[in-house]
Amino acid sequence: MADETQIESKSAFNFEQCLKCSICTVYCPVSAVEPDYPGPKQSGPDNERYRLKGMEFFNESLKLCLNCKRCEVACPHDVKVGDIIQAARIRYSTHTPGLRDRMLANTDFVGTLAHNFAPLTNFALRLAPVKAVLHSVMGIDRHRTFPAYSFHTFEQWYRRHEAEQQRFGRFVTYFHGCYANYNYPQLAKDLVKIMNACGYGVHLLEKEKCCGVALIANGLSKQARRQGEVNVASMRKAVGKGEPVLTTSSTCTFTMRDEYSHLLGIDNGDVRDSLTLATRWLYRMVEDGRLKLAFRRDFKMKTAYHSACHMERLGWIPYSTGLLKMIPGLELVMLESQCCGIAGTYGFKKENYERSQKIGSGVFRQIEEVAPDCVSTDCETCKWQIEMSTGCGVKNPISIVAEALDVEETRRMNA
Repeated sequence: MADETQIESKSAFNFEQCLKCSICTVYCPVSAVEPDYPGPKQSGPDNERYRLKGMEFFNESLKLCLNCKRCEVACPHDVKVGDIIQAARIRYSTHTPGLRDRMLANTDFVGTLAHNFAPLTNFALRLAPVKAVLHSVMGIDRHRTFPAYSFHTFEQWYRRHEAEQQRFGRFVTYFHGCYANYNYPQLAKDLVKIMNACGYGVHLLEKEKCCGVALIANGLSKQARRQGEVNVASMRKAVGKGEPVLTTSSTCTFTMRDEYSHLLGIDNGDVRDSLTLATRWLYRMVEDGRLKLAFRRDFKMKTAYHSACHMERLGWIPYSTGLLKMIPGLELVMLESQCCGIAGTYGFKKENYERSQKIGSGVFRQIEEVAPDCVSTDCETCKWQIEMSTGCGVKNPISIVAEALDVEETRRMNA
């Protein structure tokens, strides 16, 4: 029998409020394509009542869950269905992470190695023989396209330009994340460009670790907690100086704001409200009249916005799309909200690849029908999935704003 402390912690997920209406299962992208998955209602609140009696009621089929949180968005009684499932995996799973899981999860370690040999790394990961070895030995599907690594990281670029950032009188702190550091530093540079034009200097956290989302998904929650504690301690120092902590990744943001406390037991209450997506911060500053943005008159683009799952859970899609709508030369098309299927490292694994592609097929069809100049989304792994599966380029809303921005006029208006 579970002790009272365990029962109390589970009660925090509100599972007693489940109405058994099954709307979560209707909205579950996995249930739609995978008959072997019991669905979020059964995997979450239904079976939680049994798991509280003993771990023998735990079933490893919970690993099929994407942790997309669409079940939580759909739930009429705010039951933390996804959190119940992930917490059960953390508490009861006896699966030992293998080499593949550890490599996929340790993005800082792999990124540090890969970027130093970026031209060779990127070339090798495109070769069919290398993909075949990864497929047969590591269990990484041979059809999966890896994101390219940058030879120079954003942190390296920032150190060369750090002195320039100190010239401003106002500052924000930026949590860049692994993707912007190792794979696509231009996204981070785009944010610096916007913030500088608005009269803000950009600081980095004193110490930054990977947010831990891939560690949680791959059964390495203890390591995720250690890294999360480092991030929260660094955020406290930034917030103590009166600086908001901005991000450009919806999943990193969601993980640090909600899953740190819900799944890892990290107390982040004193910094949570100061941690936010850059698009949300910019939109609110413009709406409140505290900032002004000017855009190029010659800018023209048609973009289709993909609603990343964790953006849905945060409820912040109107901020990113609202910011894009401020650009006069931008034609914005909203895609129907559907999961793209990759779910971070989930779609890289050969046992999940076909399922991942089936889940995302509706998104891929929509993009082909709309035929935009590019797709826009706030999630980097959605970008990888969409670019691989449709051939259409994908840009973060911050990069589109930076491309359309009239820097000189924006600087003049905010002087």
